[in-house]
Amino acid sequence: QVQLVESGGGLVQPGGSLRLSCAASGSIGDIVAMGWYRQAPGKPRELVATVTSGGRTNYADSVKGRFTISRDNAKNTVYLQMNVLKPEDTAVYYCNVIRVWGLGNTRDYWGQGTQVTVSS
Repeated sequence: QVQLVESGGGLVQPGGSLRLSCAASGSIGDIVAMGWYRQAPGKPRELVATVTSGGRTNYADSVKGRFTISRDNAKNTVYLQMNVLKPEDTAVYYCNVIRVWGLGNTRDYWGQGTQVTVSS
């Protein structure tokens, strides 16, 4: 099992910045990827950014150049630095990790979600 604890959400004005953190514990040795998704009211959950255990990153087009995902393997923590925030970035942000173990067993885990609101 993997447990995830998120922090860092809040209210920020357009153009501002926030940093989200997600600390993983439990069977962390099997984690192959960590990432962030978000869900705005009335919309489906969407990928924001991911980073693999090898450091490869992937971003949604809507956040490229503004958001940066990073991973501290020593702390088992993934971060999302969000700059130049826009009202359309308002959503609940969820941490996600993918764990692979044994003979191809795969499972993903979700954090509890943290609210990000961009408004003047």
